[in-house]
Amino acid sequence: MAGREKVDGYAGVYYRMADRIGGKGQEKVYYVVYKKDGKVVEAKAGRQYADDMTPARASKFRNNLIEGRDQTRQEKRIAEKAAKEAENTQWTINALWDHYCASHADNKSLTNEKAKYELYVRSGLGKKEPHELVPLDVDRLRLKLQRAGKRTMAARVLELLRRSVNYGIKRGLVPPIKFKIEIPRLNNEVTEDLSPEQIKKLVKALDNDEDQTAANVMRLALFTGMRKGEIFKLRWDDIDFRRGFITMLDPKGGKDSMIPLNAAARAVFESIEQGDSEYVFPGRFPGTHLTACKKSFARIAKAAEFPLGFRPIHGLRHVYASMLASSGEVEMHVLQRLMTHKNIQTTMRYAHLRDQTLKDASGLAGTLIDEAVAEKDEKDENRVVNLEGHSQ
Repeated sequence: MAGREKVDGYAGVYYRMADRIGGKGQEKVYYVVYKKDGKVVEAKAGRQYADDMTPARASKFRNNLIEGRDQTRQEKRIAEKAAKEAENTQWTINALWDHYCASHADNKSLTNEKAKYELYVRSGLGKKEPHELVPLDVDRLRLKLQRAGKRTMAARVLELLRRSVNYGIKRGLVPPIKFKIEIPRLNNEVTEDLSPEQIKKLVKALDNDEDQTAANVMRLALFTGMRKGEIFKLRWDDIDFRRGFITMLDPKGGKDSMIPLNAAARAVFESIEQGDSEYVFPGRFPGTHLTACKKSFARIAKAAEFPLGFRPIHGLRHVYASMLASSGEVEMHVLQRLMTHKNIQTTMRYAHLRDQTLKDASGLAGTLIDEAVAEKDEKDENRVVNLEGHSQ
């Protein structure tokens, strides 16, 4: 204990003088000495000013160490390290989610899902292991989001929670949980549409807008049903003018896809001057593509008098699909390929439009038959009248 002075009246408490932290002069640094398992242990209690340490507090710290109610700084570091290592080997919900993301790195939709998970799960339920979850945990998270007016977000977040748990269960990493994570049902399958009059207004607004780059992006969304990101990333090499196809490299559906290059889309591409960039819509810097046109999209949407809540690009993708479905000439599996939907269930949201067309066609057939029958009855009636007149 060289250089240290014993504090009178406090057994096992010592101090030494040291330069003060964050101030002039010196301060006392208190240490305690005690026996543990037959060995003498020295531990730092704290600084006089920096830690607001006093002989009495140092003595209490020593008593807690002896009785096992506290730990030395070294013991705390060892415990924290052990806890961290244990967490790394424990299949918490966070660990399962991270493992899921790593094994689905090619899933483009994960970017938005990761943001939701980090915001609403990571620091809360994510720290638990699945077997520690109880229904009340899930209810609290759901109610918290729903009371904040985030009903859709509540469903999305709980789906991520359930997906993480199911991923671990299916791979034998964790045992099944004792309850089912229920996802709130939503009635929000948006199939935005525009009337013929609204489409006319849109075409006029596109032609008159000062930003023809943004206008062309919207035209392609309307004429091809492509997603915004797919249009932004289009390269000239992706467009086969001779064969009449557009190649989309790794679209949201998960693999490269080809869609027909129709006459309307061809006209849009032919109106764009090809510069030095490989991209159809170059970005601000060499070698980059366009990433945003929010202001121009909003301006065009306003000029076209879009319905409230209509999304300028994704909404036009819905219009494209709705027009094809309501034509009655496009089967659902064909529409699925055109829309590059991974799941036919996503495409089936437009089935009611095709069904209505079929109903209208069936109704038309019935009307034609009724008219034909009525015409025959009228002829028969006239024939009877003529026969009666002849008999007189």
